[in-house]
Amino acid sequence: MWHDLEFFREHEFACKCGCDRADMDASFLKLVDQIRAEFGKPMTISSGYRCANHRVEARKEKPGTGAHSTGKACDVLAAGGDAFKLLEIVAAQPEITGLGVNQRGPWGERFLHLDTVGAGALPRPTLWSY
Repeated sequence: MWHDLEFFREHEFACKCGCDRADMDASFLKLVDQIRAEFGKPMTISSGYRCANHRVEARKEKPGTGAHSTGKACDVLAAGGDAFKLLEIVAAQPEITGLGVNQRGPWGERFLHLDTVGAGALPRPTLWSY
């Protein structure tokens, strides 16, 4: 599946707990690759797959139950005008069912969360800010 992507490689979506797993959903990755093509400039993935041991997942009542643990979510670093352009592109994608916006704090740490989790354990569709 990774060889089918034009813009991304497995290491960019690897869990940051140290396990380096990147159990991403192939359809989600294809969508993110298409979004990148439309965006027209590099997109830095700040968080991709998260296993149950990832610091964010481990704090949850049921570790490993977040959107990132499904392999159908990622956070993309974007701020200002780039965030606005990326938000326009992402909002036009019917497959995106979760969209989080973090535009506070240091410029280089601002991001958009994208996911295609769908209905189920997590309320979807939904939009939120951090």
